[in-house]
Amino acid sequence: MPHVGTALTAKGVKPIVNYQQAFKNTYLYGSYSPMDGSHFTWEVEGVDTLIFEAYRKEFSLYRPEELKIVVIDNPGFHSTKNINIPDNIKPIRIPPYTPELNPFGKVWQYLKTKRLET
Repeated sequence: MPHVGTALTAKGVKPIVNYQQAFKNTYLYGSYSPMDGSHFTWEVEGVDTLIFEAYRKEFSLYRPEELKIVVIDNPGFHSTKNINIPDNIKPIRIPPYTPELNPFGKVWQYLKTKRLET
C-alpha cells in the first residue's frame, strides 16, 4: 500500500524512507443466551488459543450455576486440544464452511453493519 507524504531532500534527489504500515485491531469475544437475551462479551487486542482459553474461563464464572453450550466454528485459535475447558462449558464444533449453523453469526453480522453505519 503506497504512502504519499513529503520529505526534505537535495534538489533532484528522490527520497527513500522506511515506512511501516501498522494496524491496531480490537477483537470482541461474545456469547449470548437465546433463552433470555443475556450476554457476556470480552474485548481484547488479539486472538490465539491462550486468549480463547482465558475467555472461556471468565465466561464460566459468569452465572457459574448454568451449563453453557458454546458453538465453535473453525478458526485455528478455537482449538480445544491440550487446553482446560471448564466443567460448565460444553463446546459443539460445527463443520467447516457452515456459518449458517452458528446462531451467533446473525448477531455478529448485525454488529458489523451497525459499526459501518457510524
